[in-house]
Amino acid sequence: MGDLKERLLPPKPASAVNLRELSNRPSSSGRQVFQGVDVVGLKKRGQSLRSWIRVDTCGDSQIIEVDKFTMMRRCDLPARDLRLLDPLFVYPSTILGREKAIVVNLEQIRCIITADEVLLLHSLDSYVLHYVMELQRRLTTTGVVGELWHNTSPDYLPFEFRALEVALEASCTFLDSQVSELEIEAYPLLDELTSKISTLNLERARRLKSRLVALTRRVQKVRDEIEQLMDDDGDMAEMYLTEKKRRMELASNGDQCLSGNKSTDGVSMSAPVSPVSSPPSYARKLEKNLSIARSRHDSVKSSESSTENIEEFEMLLEAYFVVIDSTLNKLTSLKEYIDDTEDFINIQLDNVRNQLIQFELLLTTATFVVAIFGVVAGIFGMNFEIPLFKVPSAFQWVLVITGVCGLLIFCAFVWFFKYRKLMPL
Repeated sequence: MGDLKERLLPPKPASAVNLRELSNRPSSSGRQVFQGVDVVGLKKRGQSLRSWIRVDTCGDSQIIEVDKFTMMRRCDLPARDLRLLDPLFVYPSTILGREKAIVVNLEQIRCIITADEVLLLHSLDSYVLHYVMELQRRLTTTGVVGELWHNTSPDYLPFEFRALEVALEASCTFLDSQVSELEIEAYPLLDELTSKISTLNLERARRLKSRLVALTRRVQKVRDEIEQLMDDDGDMAEMYLTEKKRRMELASNGDQCLSGNKSTDGVSMSAPVSPVSSPPSYARKLEKNLSIARSRHDSVKSSESSTENIEEFEMLLEAYFVVIDSTLNKLTSLKEYIDDTEDFINIQLDNVRNQLIQFELLLTTATFVVAIFGVVAGIFGMNFEIPLFKVPSAFQWVLVITGVCGLLIFCAFVWFFKYRKLMPL
């Protein structure tokens, strides 16, 4: 019975057998592979060390090996912010201000900017290396001068803003160069397409328009990101990392001084105390109220100073907003030129189509006139006798009369077409 069942059932495919054996077979490391995918290996990819390029405030650079969790603790960033810097993922341009860092994702420039350093994923991309070199050059040339300007010049920018400025300049320059290359290629192609419409030129124009749409989307995203940052005072104030670090240091020093005063007071108050003195709970409440009032005063003062100081950062963003807006205007002009070219081509094709229709109309009319000769020949070819057959010049008269009638009918049709404006005058 079993042999009969095996003969009647269809044979198992080899792929199913191999897949079952593969799923049941343990891997070399002792883990079981689920359908050929090493899930544990993918999970451990985030724990591996990565090379980062570190540039400090003095312009010195070095390559460090740091894993993802260490970087999260070092910069106080969540994992979703570090995904923006992963080259395996494609994210739109983004500038995020966090408590201790600024996450920048602008085209090829993906970095983390803190108050003391800039961290980039180690890459051999020319734009990344150019960013590092340009940042080092500016930090080394303005290092000593910046310390002198810090208290005298209102145009002084802290370290994080200088690093962000280089990133904005690099991304805007890169996008503008892409637009310039597209313009150099587009305008001659469109001019050639207007003079010679061919399948090859139409295919090149289609690819050109696809590149234009993709580049416009990237430029628009950078522009929207800068504009959104300019419209939010809170986000701009959040990016003053050097100022926040200085306030934290002052607050920590103030707490240390306060704790030192408390210890001193504790020593001095070791003498006998009057029994009518205030209870310890009242002193703790008074100290708590004073600390709350002091913190509120510091927060109001810091918010007022940050509101006054965001103007310099807003002017910096506005300068690059003008640059990226000019790049977007170039793309808009190029898109309008492409649309005008498409309209011109459509007008040309419509004109050719109309000419073909007119020619077809004339050809149909001429065919109708020629058919009259066939009708006359058919009538005279019937099997009956008339006196006209015995006249020697009857054939010539029939041809003349039929030709004149056909010509008159053709002219009547042409006049009717012109009268109804079916043909140009």
